[in-house]
Amino acid sequence: MTSHFDPDLIRAYDVNGPRYTSYPTANLFTEDLPGDALDRALEGLPENAPLSLYLHVPFCATICYYCACNKIITANRAHAVAYLTRLYREMAMLAPRLPGGHRIEQLHFGGGTPTYLSNEQFAEVFENLGRSFTLLDGAERDYSIEIDPRTVDPDRIAFLTGLGITRMSLGIQDFDPDVQLAVNRLQSETDTAAIMEAARQNGVTSLSVDLIYGLPKQAPDRFGRTLDRIIHLSPDRISLYSYAHLPERFKTQRQIRTGDLPNAETKLRLLQLAVERLTDAGYVHVGMDHFAKPSDELVVAQQNGGLHRNFQGYTTHGHCDLIGLGISAISSVGNLYCQNAKTLDGYSQAIDAGRHPTERGLLLTEDDRMVRALIGELMCHFRLDIPAFETDWQIGLSEAFPDAWPKLEALAEDGLITLSDERLQVTPEGRYLIRNVAMAFDRYLPSQTSGFSKAI
Repeated sequence: MTSHFDPDLIRAYDVNGPRYTSYPTANLFTEDLPGDALDRALEGLPENAPLSLYLHVPFCATICYYCACNKIITANRAHAVAYLTRLYREMAMLAPRLPGGHRIEQLHFGGGTPTYLSNEQFAEVFENLGRSFTLLDGAERDYSIEIDPRTVDPDRIAFLTGLGITRMSLGIQDFDPDVQLAVNRLQSETDTAAIMEAARQNGVTSLSVDLIYGLPKQAPDRFGRTLDRIIHLSPDRISLYSYAHLPERFKTQRQIRTGDLPNAETKLRLLQLAVERLTDAGYVHVGMDHFAKPSDELVVAQQNGGLHRNFQGYTTHGHCDLIGLGISAISSVGNLYCQNAKTLDGYSQAIDAGRHPTERGLLLTEDDRMVRALIGELMCHFRLDIPAFETDWQIGLSEAFPDAWPKLEALAEDGLITLSDERLQVTPEGRYLIRNVAMAFDRYLPSQTSGFSKAI
C-alpha cells in the first residue's frame, strides 16, 4: 500500500476546523431547548427501532496530564455508588418514552475510566440496562468498552466478556518510558500485551488501541519504536490522535512542560512516520485519525458505502439513534441533538429533581439535515455523487452552496479533490485533510473556527 501523505499539503492546510462527529457541531448547542424536546424525540421513534447507547463513567483513580476528557479524579469509590444510582434513575426515566421493541444494537462505555467500576458494579449496570432496554445476544450485539490496561487483569477481561462485551479499546498513547513519565501514565508493554491476549482468548471480536502524537519528549526514533511494538501487537484498529496543548482550558495540561513538546515540524514528522509505518504494515486509512485492517468491518463498510460518523466516531450503526447516559453524554435522536449536564453537581441535581439532565442541545432544520448528509458522505466515503445528492434534496448543488464553489476550485487546484459536474472525489492525498474539504460546505464557518483543533 502507499500512504499518499503529502507534508507540504498538510502544512498549507493546518488550520483550525471541526472533526465533524456531528453537523451542526456541538459548540453550536444552546440552552433554550424545549423542556420536553427529548421526550418528544423518543416518542417519535418508530416501533422496533434499533438504538445505540453510550454510558459515560467519569471517574479516574489517577490523572494523565494530556487528558481533555470530562473526568473526575478520585480514589474515593463511594462517588461511583451514588453516580450509578442516578444513572439507573436516568435509564428508568427514558425507557417509558421509547416505543416497543427498542433493541440496543450498539453499546459503548466511555470515560473517564470505565474500568474504575468493580465487577459487581458492572453486573449491576447490565442488570439495570436489561430492565430498561432490550439487550441483544449473539452476533447482532456490538458492545464495547474503553480499557485502561493498568486497571484490569486477565480475569477482569473474562468477566467483562461474560457480561456481553464484544469490543475493547485500549489506551496506550506511547510506550516510551520518558514520554509516559512526562504525562504521568506509566504503562508497560508486557502488561498491555497480556490484556490484549486475554481479550482475544475470551472472544473479543475487535481490539482497538489509541496513540497520541505530539506529546512531551516524543521524537521520531522513540515514536518509531512504539509504532513497531504496536504493529507487532496487531490490533484490529488504531486511532492516531494529535495532542492539542490547551493549558488555559484544561488544568491538568498545566503539568506538562511546554519546552518538552515537539515543535510543529517534528510533530508533522511524527504524523508522517506513523502514517507510513501503519500503511506499510497493511492498515487502511479509514479517515480522521483512524486506521484498520483490511478485513475490519469499518473498512468493509466504507467499501460498500455503509460507513457512518456520529458522536462516537466512525460506526457501522448509522441507522441507530443514539442515547447518551451520564454526565456530558450526547444524544442524537431524530432531528434532535442534546447533551447532559457536564458537571456531577448539575447532573445530580437534575436527576434528584426527577427531570432529564439535558443542559443544552439543538433541533436541526431541514437545511442542517441536508448539510449533515453531505458532510457525512465526504467524511466517510471521500466522494459525493452530485446528481444523486440533487435528486435526494431536490436542489442543485451549486444553488444550495453558492459560496462553496470558489473554495472547491481552490481545493481542486491544490490536489485535495477532483471536481466535475457528476462527482466530487477526494484524492488519496486529500483524505488526510478531509475536514478541510467538509468545511467548504459548513454554513456556520468561518466565524466558529477558533474553538476547534488544527489538522495536525
